Amino acid sequence: MGALQDIWIVREVVLPTLDVLLLSFLIYRGYQILVQTRAVQLVRGALLLGLLYAISFFLNLRTLLWLINLLAPSLVIGIAIIFQPELRKIFTRIGQGRWLHFASGSRPQQIDAVISAVQHLSYRQRGALIVFARTVGQKGIIETGTVIDAEVSSALITTVFSHDTALHDGAVVIESGRLASAGCFLPLSEQTDVRRSFGTRHRAALGLAEESDAVVVIVSEETGAVSLAYDANLYYDLTLEEIREQLEQLLESPSAVKPVREEVEAVED
Repeated sequence: MGALQDIWIVREVVLPTLDVLLLSFLIYRGYQILVQTRAVQLVRGALLLGLLYAISFFLNLRTLLWLINLLAPSLVIGIAIIFQPELRKIFTRIGQGRWLHFASGSRPQQIDAVISAVQHLSYRQRGALIVFARTVGQKGIIETGTVIDAEVSSALITTVFSHDTALHDGAVVIESGRLASAGCFLPLSEQTDVRRSFGTRHRAALGLAEESDAVVVIVSEETGAVSLAYDANLYYDLTLEEIREQLEQLLESPSAVKPVREEVEAVED
């Protein structure tokens, strides 16, 4: 390593460029994690506090400096308590190992089967929750339901969500290209400002999207509207073509997907 640093082009060009690229990558990925976990408010507050401290330091505002130094330890503890859910989600995202991950994706026929089932369920206004596991396994969710371990088919999904079945109130989980389980229970969203018109299905889908990188398709029993939840966001009332396009992108390349329309984050009244 010492010999490489003695080479001028390595020392003056390659290493500084590598340093900048790695730092840029870390900042970019860190920003993505913050946006997905709703911790932007935490960053804004920290930046505001840092700016206030810098102004106080350079202008020698002794009283303000004394007050900030006095309150700083309490503020750190308070932030850790108040933003505990957001901090937990940040470390969960980091631990998911998706920084340099390239997904293998689901087969097109599986997406076709889901779209066909969703179309039928939406027309008949039968509620449904269909979970696609990505890089984070959903073993805990799968164990809350009835293990099926079957090929993904439109007929099977439609049958599960028929009104006369014991599994229609839960979610089905598709993992590793198989319909792993049905009748599963999903965690409800921790957001306090979820749109009031959203029912339990939408709150459950958003809750799982907040805690993992799963993609959840929701069919509303009240309106038949089809929605999509992923990366802590809820996209409400999409067309079947929009659902298909998003599923293909999300399940093939999770980090490169772009929303098909303005997101509905379940925070509007």
